[in-house]
Amino acid sequence: MRWFLAEADASGAKDGRATVEARDGPAAADRRADIPIPEIPNDGISGKDGQAAFEPDHRLESPATSSSKSDKADKPGTGNSTAGSAGKDSLADQPKQPVPQAASGAVKSPKPVQAAASGKSALEGVRVRVYLNDTGKVETVPIETYVIGVLAGEMPIDFELEALKAQAVAARTYIVRRLAAADNDMARKGADVSDTIQHQVYVSKSELARRWSGEAKSANLAKLKRAVQETEGLVITYEGEPIEAAFFSTSNGYTENSEEYWTLTLPYLRSVASPWDKELSPRYEQEETMKLSQFYRLMGITGKAAGSKPALKVIERTEGKRIKEMKINGKLFTGREVRERLGLASSQFSWKIGRGTITFTTYGLGHGVGMSQWGANGMAKGGGKAADILLHYYTGTRVEQASKLPSG
Repeated sequence: MRWFLAEADASGAKDGRATVEARDGPAAADRRADIPIPEIPNDGISGKDGQAAFEPDHRLESPATSSSKSDKADKPGTGNSTAGSAGKDSLADQPKQPVPQAASGAVKSPKPVQAAASGKSALEGVRVRVYLNDTGKVETVPIETYVIGVLAGEMPIDFELEALKAQAVAARTYIVRRLAAADNDMARKGADVSDTIQHQVYVSKSELARRWSGEAKSANLAKLKRAVQETEGLVITYEGEPIEAAFFSTSNGYTENSEEYWTLTLPYLRSVASPWDKELSPRYEQEETMKLSQFYRLMGITGKAAGSKPALKVIERTEGKRIKEMKINGKLFTGREVRERLGLASSQFSWKIGRGTITFTTYGLGHGVGMSQWGANGMAKGGGKAADILLHYYTGTRVEQASKLPSG
């Protein structure tokens, strides 16, 4: 299986969009193309409580900018140069950067991410049809305009520019893969994606125009546009194909191997250290208290087992230090099952049993696979560039122009 992205001329494309052909999902570690790859949801900063994405204090799961944009399970989904500047447009030869020993330590950048050189980008003619859940209308925009809207929905505007650029590349990679998919679950609505966490949170043009006012509006819109323009056309690839660019809000100090959460082994989604989150993220450590009766009900524990004192025991932990398996009153659960049943922020947690209650303390926020958004911001604060961030969180990958993708 190979990927093809049409050049800018979309005159012959269906629905006015450049043709994109391929199948949804990277092959697994053995590169077998006959294995169907499910679309992986992201677990970004904006949360189920519907707080605006530019506020860093969010609850759970992938981004949402309104309460109507919070209907998704865990999903997977930015260089320092001037847009259009000359120079290398690929990071193919750059080694993966070592993790700094401290969150405040500067990262030595390999080479800056380069946007498309003068001339047309391979994505210039590509347009994205976004279904707006609040209105039921479809907004059709150029792919780079779509990335601006996603960036506004997926990451706080007060994050460092290099973190925003890393997120922009991840968002662009997601939509490139999505458009290449043969199976489009939004086709019946005449769209490619929704504006919710089902795919990527997208802030519409009209909503973005209302988001800020005065000087803040000009400055914030300029920052979003700069992050996208300076990474124009760039995607993350592994062995020549766009990756599943999973991301999430806050790590527990480590990211997770893909197979620990989705069972699918992807060689570029490996557990790596992310020491910045603990210092920076307001959601690194949280508490959740519930009645024991509610706890048993949510865990599906009934009968005699539900009438006794809770007995919780961790059986195994993942490489990312999260709970892989545990027993609750003799019944075996995965850490993911417990997290999802109880609505916990993370699958790394401790607990304390009180009088008729149980309190969980969680560490991190999200599924833990791929790029940590708060970790990305920490790397950027320490001097890291978008290239450092992306190559750190996505093992063995390259950041390159979409025009580099093989055709045929």
